[in-house]
Amino acid sequence: MSKVSVLIAIYNSEKYLAECLDSVCSQTLSDIQIICIDDCSTDSSPAIIADYAQKDKRIHVIRLSENRGTAYARNMGLSMANGEYTMMLDSDDWLDVDALERAYRMVSVDETIDCGVLRLVYFYEEEQRFEPYRNKTALTEFTGEDAFLLSLDWSLHGLYMVRTSIHKEYPYDTSCRLYSDENTTKLHYLHSRRIVLTDGAYYYRQHGTSQTNRHSILRFDRMEACLSLKKMLISEAANDAYSNSEKVIDGYECYRWLNIVDAYWYYYCHQTCFTLEQCSEIESRIASMLLTVERHRIPWSLKLKLGYYPFKSYQCFSKTANFYFALRRLLGRN
Repeated sequence: MSKVSVLIAIYNSEKYLAECLDSVCSQTLSDIQIICIDDCSTDSSPAIIADYAQKDKRIHVIRLSENRGTAYARNMGLSMANGEYTMMLDSDDWLDVDALERAYRMVSVDETIDCGVLRLVYFYEEEQRFEPYRNKTALTEFTGEDAFLLSLDWSLHGLYMVRTSIHKEYPYDTSCRLYSDENTTKLHYLHSRRIVLTDGAYYYRQHGTSQTNRHSILRFDRMEACLSLKKMLISEAANDAYSNSEKVIDGYECYRWLNIVDAYWYYYCHQTCFTLEQCSEIESRIASMLLTVERHRIPWSLKLKLGYYPFKSYQCFSKTANFYFALRRLLGRN
């Protein structure tokens, strides 16, 4: 058994892959397992992976015959993970040379610590600028339910190592090609006994080439991903999986509603980027989501905010939202 397994899902990452792999192979914590999953890349990524695997026997390579998306690829790697803890690393990101040693040292001091959150540093590629991410909480240790609620708006970010047994019980959600793997972070936090902040540094590259930074209909997948997780939370609550289920579900439903509003705001701002057929699909998807919202779980402080009342009718919701968004633009609050 290794101390840490690192999952690296790779798709056409030739520009950044060597930097990513160098950062893992040179870790001061040597007892690690490196699992590279090539999601049917069409560039030189497979050759780069093969070259590194030949030089470092800790690297295990999985080559997918068709492109299945990041969540599916990570799950294939997870099936091979033998580390005490497991973490993911995006193929365009990298780790500080002692990141895994620092993080593992902090999670291994007590057997009740199931998860260690890394220190996140944004790297803005176009500006060549580093900016530390600051968690919006002064706490350095959390219960599972508290970490879950804090992660909803990234008051606590989602880059971490977690006990592998928990990760395998809650693999990446493959219900959508984008965003559904975010559900996994929330479940890992929720089902951890203790979560601690560590000082192992994860460098998170920010650039305009990722799918989530484009005007794409795939952005609306987040609504379905959120609904998928809500159904799981309700199912687990019925089996007494956690102590304060109403607080957990109420908090998540509020977060889910804000995501639906945000999806409509994105559509409102970028409607001209989509075809008429896509616009019809987007409106239909948002209308379907409105029917799933449990209004009694949304606090009145939010429902009374203009444009944020969870109408079941798409027509009512869109009219009030349009008025609110138009007012925001008029006031210069885009």
